[in-house]
Amino acid sequence: MTIASEQVDEWTVGTLDLDAYLGRIGQRRATPSAAALRELAKAHVLAVPFENVDVVLGQHKGIALEDVIGKLVGRSRGGYCYEHGSLFAAAAEQLGYPVRRLVARVQPQKNGPYTHMTLAVEADGVQHLVDVGFGAGMLVPMPLVDGAVVDQAGWPHRLVADGDWWRLQKKEGEGWTDLHAFTLTPMHRIDYEVYHHYTSTHPRSPFTGQLVVMRLEEGRSRKLVGTEFIVELPDGTKKTTPIPPERLDATLRALDVVLTEDELAKLLKIYPG
Repeated sequence: MTIASEQVDEWTVGTLDLDAYLGRIGQRRATPSAAALRELAKAHVLAVPFENVDVVLGQHKGIALEDVIGKLVGRSRGGYCYEHGSLFAAAAEQLGYPVRRLVARVQPQKNGPYTHMTLAVEADGVQHLVDVGFGAGMLVPMPLVDGAVVDQAGWPHRLVADGDWWRLQKKEGEGWTDLHAFTLTPMHRIDYEVYHHYTSTHPRSPFTGQLVVMRLEEGRSRKLVGTEFIVELPDGTKKTTPIPPERLDATLRALDVVLTEDELAKLLKIYPG
């Protein structure tokens, strides 16, 4: 089954200055291929942080593509899944890739929410899961092939077909843990508006009550969750360091999140400690 780009105009893809985006992530235009898609997704993850600062501050402008571009490209900030996904999808479509915008249920074994934006992108006649907005999770695309295992920065991940569902799994010890589950049912823009409203405002959302900043690179995952800075390695090594208020700005900058003086001042007023 091939992917047809669904209602491109609905997504205002032409709003994106493709060259500005490619400059942001350090890439050049390339003919669509699986290899080029891999490099594009990897460059995006390495360049654009996963972060929820605007949600915590209650100043998120929304997920209209023009707002996402202004923040992630214009200001060189980061964002969460809806921002990453919509930006990457627009760039991929402009480059000539058929894209399908999807939604996934996070931690399905724990009845997690059905709110995560992810993408299916076709390259070389094969559909690939491209999940640039899954925090410190996926670095490169994965072919939508049952049982496919792909190394993600040192952590093996697997895709498993389960009826109409696909499950993204991560190797942990001798077993595999479900990260999220999704179908290939295409979403509409209004769907993500609803998901974003819940994710950015509901008191039970994991993103409204604490900072979540994540960076992934080959062989290392770095996270600021709440007041804890966590560094993890593929061999299971994990180091957690408390971050007091006086070290918050430096820690955010180390994670490539640079705030204005006003934003930092607002954040410090609500930062624990």
